[in-house]
Amino acid sequence: MAAAAVLSREFAQPAFDIVRAAHAELEVTDLEASRAFYVDVLGLVETERAGDRVYLRGWEERLHHSIVLHRTGEAAVNHLAFRVREPADLDRLASDFERRGSPTARLDSEHAQGPTLRAFSETGFPLEFFHEMDAVEPRLQHFHEQRGAPIMRIDHFNLHVPDVERDFVFWNELGFRCSEYIATDDEDERITAAWLLRKPGVHDVALTSGRGPRLHHIGVWVADMASVLRACDQLAAAGYAAHIERGPGRHGVSNAFFVYLRDPDGHRIELYSCDYYTGDPGHAPLRWSVKNPLCRSFYGTRAPDSWYEESSRVRDLGGRLVEPRDAGLDERTEIMA
Repeated sequence: MAAAAVLSREFAQPAFDIVRAAHAELEVTDLEASRAFYVDVLGLVETERAGDRVYLRGWEERLHHSIVLHRTGEAAVNHLAFRVREPADLDRLASDFERRGSPTARLDSEHAQGPTLRAFSETGFPLEFFHEMDAVEPRLQHFHEQRGAPIMRIDHFNLHVPDVERDFVFWNELGFRCSEYIATDDEDERITAAWLLRKPGVHDVALTSGRGPRLHHIGVWVADMASVLRACDQLAAAGYAAHIERGPGRHGVSNAFFVYLRDPDGHRIELYSCDYYTGDPGHAPLRWSVKNPLCRSFYGTRAPDSWYEESSRVRDLGGRLVEPRDAGLDERTEIMA
């Protein structure tokens, strides 16, 4: 599918209202090592530990958790969750996924969370939707306790997908809209990456061409550039320098200041700050040429091959690992073409 056909398509407003990316459950092999990385070094708040799961949140967050660490025998992603505007949106979403022929499951509740819809998207990702979650006290001004960057809140999910344009259509049909995209310059223009949003920032979901479906990274928000640099200093001082994969730097797309980290199981985390407001109606997407060296890094530095090739496997609703497929486009090849 050519980029022009996707970008010119009019998408109807759905009957449901997805508010934002809300939480993710990461399966880890060593819960103590993962907890030490996320809590003791990165400084996330540990809300609760229950059995084989640790529930974490950022310092400004008012819901029980935004990242769950779940000890299992193999590292993977259990689900990616989104909050909806009202409880009735769960029924509307269930009808939409059933119309698509996608598997769904309804749960009366989860830990600290109310009625929940699980869905396996037609593009191969385990998704979860909820409205209610236990409220907790924000610790935004507990400056005397803060560690790490500190991390304020969850911001987005970046997905490795074999066909960006197919996933672009799926997410737009769910009510997401595009803020920026990267495309080839040939006659049959193709999208190699896209940033899609519900909240008025640059994205809640990003799509990156690559072997998938896999989770490329979870983006977490920090307050400013200094927070990214402080986190890197603390990681290095604590013996975690090898976990810094890419950056610090600034993206061209999104304008964000960033650093990419790998946790003890290889799950990728982006510390992210300084993007911009997208809430005005008619906010047109920005196009970047895949050949523009400033789009991925505004300073022109090349991302390492691991950033393009390595990502976290995902599970289907039955708990089976989803077999990834090769992508039709390799951004690195297009850059050199």
